[in-house]
Amino acid sequence: MFVWTGDSAQKGNDFLAVLDADPSSASYGRLITTVGTDQQTMNAHHTEYVMPASGMLFANDHDAGRTFVFDLRDPMHPKIAASFTDMGGYMHPHSYLRLPNGNVLATFQHAHHAPSGAGPGKSGGLVEIDDSGKVIRSASSADPAFADALLTPYSLVVLPALDRVVSTNSSMHDGDIFSGATYQVWRLSDLKLLETAYFDVGQNRYGHISPEEPRLGPDGSIYVQTLGCGIERITGLSTNEPHSQLVHTFPGNWCGVPTIVGHYLIQSVPSIHGVIVLDITYGAKPTEVARLTIGDTFEPHWTGWDATAKRLVVTGNQPRLYMLKLDEATGTLTMDDALRDADGKSGVSFDRTDWPHGWSGKGLPHGVVFSR
Repeated sequence: MFVWTGDSAQKGNDFLAVLDADPSSASYGRLITTVGTDQQTMNAHHTEYVMPASGMLFANDHDAGRTFVFDLRDPMHPKIAASFTDMGGYMHPHSYLRLPNGNVLATFQHAHHAPSGAGPGKSGGLVEIDDSGKVIRSASSADPAFADALLTPYSLVVLPALDRVVSTNSSMHDGDIFSGATYQVWRLSDLKLLETAYFDVGQNRYGHISPEEPRLGPDGSIYVQTLGCGIERITGLSTNEPHSQLVHTFPGNWCGVPTIVGHYLIQSVPSIHGVIVLDITYGAKPTEVARLTIGDTFEPHWTGWDATAKRLVVTGNQPRLYMLKLDEATGTLTMDDALRDADGKSGVSFDRTDWPHGWSGKGLPHGVVFSR
């Protein structure tokens, strides 16, 4: 597995760590190598969610507004193939999804045409990029009918069969973090913005706030995690009449990156210091089937699924990575106790004095992707 990592003290540089993710291996969980960058850590943030077929992985330091493209075709010898900052008139990329043609479609939070002195703009765009870092096309998220709304693209889901893209609008800037409340529907073939819509407010009046990660569910609907720890469900995309409904709310706030495995939605929930599993067989009314506390002070954020080893990786606010096992029949989660570091504790410590690229310190892992 490939772990995008920053220096928790923000003095060192971002780097990519390669770990053995094979549970049958004698070196399971051990560090294989790293590749350092020349980017001093500001906020090592998102990678792609799954390893692309090309083996070229996108990863960003969001606050720096910089993306690296890693060549992982030889996973034992990773290297940087390219890096870029602003693209097609937009800046601060956040999330990356692959298109059927193999290119990346990325969300960029801000446009360059913000009024002078106004700070980052309230709209951004989508940009298609090839593996060499070349811009193919771009489109603005600005919508005159929503002139006062925050329209900073956060993440997206690509629906080739419907010729559609659905993106969410939520800000990475603290001053706007509670202003996001919309999603947008685009035509994939020409990136034409078709519709901007508000999410369903719901009974608790906060579960819709800051919509972030959309995921395609087994029923064809889109499930969106929010920073208010809600799950919004978007239906009607095939009829051109999309509609959202707040179908579930988790405890607390600051929920992070979800993963869907079969008919289970797995959500990182900081307030319980762990993850919660929903059965989304009946999408309009998900049912909690399991929860697992990882550590009393751990606040989870990123989750990612390894379909080969049937493991779920979790990273969060600490210099440590955890691996969980999912019972795909019941939705039950357990710690993978086979993954223990030299300190004897579950998971992998990122506090080291001997990183292969010559650095020593506490690495803060964020995005994690498994090899194909």
